[in-house]
Amino acid sequence: MEQRGFILIADITGYTAYLNDSELEHAQGTLTDLLELLIEHTRSPLIISRLEGDAVISYGFEAGFVSGQTFLETIETTYVDFRKAIELMVLNNSCECNACANVSSLDLKFFVHFGSFVLQKIGDHDELLGTDVNLIHRLLKNSVTADTGIRAYLLCTDAAVEALGFEDPGASMVHHIETVPDLGEASMWVTDMQPVYEARATHDRFVFDPGEVLGTIEVESVLPPQVVWDYLSDPMFRKLLLGSDRMEITDRKAGRIGPGSTYQCFHGDSVSPQVVLEWEPFDRMVVEQALDLPGGSSTMVIDYQLAPIDGGGTELTTTAGRLSGSGLRRALWRSLIWAGKIRAQRQLVSFRDGIEEDFAQGKPAGDSPMIELGSIAESAAGAVAAWNASTSLDGESTSR
Repeated sequence: MEQRGFILIADITGYTAYLNDSELEHAQGTLTDLLELLIEHTRSPLIISRLEGDAVISYGFEAGFVSGQTFLETIETTYVDFRKAIELMVLNNSCECNACANVSSLDLKFFVHFGSFVLQKIGDHDELLGTDVNLIHRLLKNSVTADTGIRAYLLCTDAAVEALGFEDPGASMVHHIETVPDLGEASMWVTDMQPVYEARATHDRFVFDPGEVLGTIEVESVLPPQVVWDYLSDPMFRKLLLGSDRMEITDRKAGRIGPGSTYQCFHGDSVSPQVVLEWEPFDRMVVEQALDLPGGSSTMVIDYQLAPIDGGGTELTTTAGRLSGSGLRRALWRSLIWAGKIRAQRQLVSFRDGIEEDFAQGKPAGDSPMIELGSIAESAAGAVAAWNASTSLDGESTSR
């Protein structure tokens, strides 16, 4: 049966050149470790189709997909963790072989397309078939780096950009046209992943000073962190945290929620803004909440943290603190903390129950099936074998 949805390929950059100058046994071990990292980061609603040499191919159904921003943040987090893994390999390297010395030459790129495909069971994996599948595979060979100078990138076709709801892709992406053999011209948008990594690497985490914390509450959900995060950033469900009538988002940056954006919480005729101070996808969100009191207003900082728990669930912890305003107003709010904490706990439970009910009705797709370590090693060995087969007698590679 034909399905509609997203196709994602995560492809390790520079692996052919890396093999050309490396000892194959150690190079194969490096690829195994990196493929394992990519598999661990392929999360709901994405489902792994199969491994192909130095690439991981996954898909997600149209019905039950996360928001476009959450999907983009999943890819960005994967890239950042991939780069950190490469840096750690370099830092911990005590081997003098070329394979270990050259690992810093590896990088990562992503290809995303939205369209139709058919699933066909072949062995232990689901093979994707169809014209849209052919398109994204052919886009692996492209002129992006030659035309733009970008080596590590996210490439989204026009169809993917539209399906993900990116209203103004030109604000943060580069437009590119590729001529695809047998399929004609394909329009797409490219994001340079290097600035993404640099921004995450230089980020300073918010920390409460001693004595600033007013209270902490927590709740456990059966949903994984990436799904809880998607709901937490969604104003339709986030309003449950504050018991508000409705919630809107203002001050998006390049169409995305992030530091400086504001959740406007409507309670009857009053509006209580929450300004985003820190935005760490799947891990942490910090906001500054406006508080109305007689004689003036105050603010309070609220820290939402997500942590994975056994069984694939999430612990969501909310910490409030750092009251601003006059000493009298701060004292008044501190006197109300106990009653406020009881109400906040009820609202946190309401949020948990609401998102689990929505999830049960089929919003996100299921998790990816487990990929055995042996399969990862076999894929890495296959990539090395393919390189060997494409190498000419004089020892120079004839593959891409």
